[in-house]
Amino acid sequence: MPDWVDIRKQIGLNIQRIRREKGWSQEQLAFEAGLHRTYVSGVERGVRNPTVLIVQQLADALAVPPDRLLRAKISANE
Repeated sequence: MPDWVDIRKQIGLNIQRIRREKGWSQEQLAFEAGLHRTYVSGVERGVRNPTVLIVQQLADALAVPPDRLLRAKISANE
């Protein structure tokens, strides 16, 4: 596997990790972000291609800056 990861997968992994740290289900995140649970699931799996507006909605719901969802590696204490 290459050292780089598809940006969609990276966003999904970051969302999933932050969501789990908060103890939220996908359904809770979807509710907080005003999205459908199946859409959030697709974003987390890297099969959806979220727009910058969706990334903003998810970041707002998770109370993190949007760029945190785009980072290749983020630490638990950021």
